[in-house]
Amino acid sequence: QVQLVESGGGLVQPGGSLRLSCVASGTIFRVETMAWYRQAPGKQRELVAAITSGGNTNYADSMKGRFTISRDNAKNTVYLQMNSLKPEDTAVYSCYADRVRAYGGFKYDQWGQGTQVTVSS
Repeated sequence: QVQLVESGGGLVQPGGSLRLSCVASGTIFRVETMAWYRQAPGKQRELVAAITSGGNTNYADSMKGRFTISRDNAKNTVYLQMNSLKPEDTAVYSCYADRVRAYGGFKYDQWGQGTQVTVSS
């Protein structure tokens, strides 16, 4: 069984920062690409950033320069450092892993439950 569990969301003022974490738990041998997505009320889910197991990153244009994705492969954890937050960043942020090599075989398209980020004064 593989679970992705996010933490670190909350309420922050415009211009503030938050750091999200997502841990992949279970008997895991390797996690390939991990990513953060977000979904605001009434909008489609969108990619925020992704990172491969080798550390290559990809960002949505609107997040470049403000958000930084990183990971610790030994801890099966991905992070999202969010700076200069804006009210339009308010959304549920969800963690995603495309392929997880775990006890019992490969698990594909794993999602966390999401964590709420609210940017408001």
